[in-house]
Amino acid sequence: MGIDRLKEIIENSKNIVFFGGAGTSTESNIPDFRSAGTGMYKKEEKYPYPPEIMISHTFFISHPKEFFEFFRNEMVFRDARPNDAHMALAGLEQIGKLKTVITQNIDGLHQMAGSKNVLELHGSIHRNYCIDCGREYDLDYVVESPSTIPTCEKCGGIVRPDIVLYEEGLDMRVLNRSIRAIKKADVLIVGGTSLVVYPAAGLVEYFRGDDLVLINKSSTPYDHRASLVINDSIGHVLKQATRDIL
Repeated sequence: MGIDRLKEIIENSKNIVFFGGAGTSTESNIPDFRSAGTGMYKKEEKYPYPPEIMISHTFFISHPKEFFEFFRNEMVFRDARPNDAHMALAGLEQIGKLKTVITQNIDGLHQMAGSKNVLELHGSIHRNYCIDCGREYDLDYVVESPSTIPTCEKCGGIVRPDIVLYEEGLDMRVLNRSIRAIKKADVLIVGGTSLVVYPAAGLVEYFRGDDLVLINKSSTPYDHRASLVINDSIGHVLKQATRDIL
């Protein structure tokens, strides 16, 4: 029933925006942060500090060696490939229905699937830059650096991933583009996110369109405001809902 209703909503839409979180990539074997037993916060501790400390700005500055060990081991999944959710969304963009993907993920899987208009709220592991001179580097440079702390070939400064660490603010240009996209949408599909992390979760407040669709394995604080709530695997749901459309 839920998937049939979602298919109907998609067929009748002209401007879909997708807003996704970590759950969008779990089917690509990238763990999220909060799921019981498997999330980064719930796994057996392998480090002397909790994850939210190790991926903070303060920790990056004061303990760069440990930061990069954690980054390489726990935040980079080079073998990950787009799943059914990524592929369905890329297909909807290609036929003109989906206008924008807004993601909290840093893995680049939406682009790998073929999505073009992707707004990355928390940055991307695939972009890296020198904190001193700004020179840009790719992920391979950081992962394959002969030293634990990757340094700039030009000036010797530390090369860091272009991701939003704890204690750092979101890129306001990306945030404002996301707000504008959501305001224009007639359908907002939110998937794979618990909608508890702000300011990102607050983006839903800007939606003024016809149908708010929430696809998540667990409930969210916005369920009561949605036109449709589906508590299931987002890859399965989007694949089934778009099967006869793409």
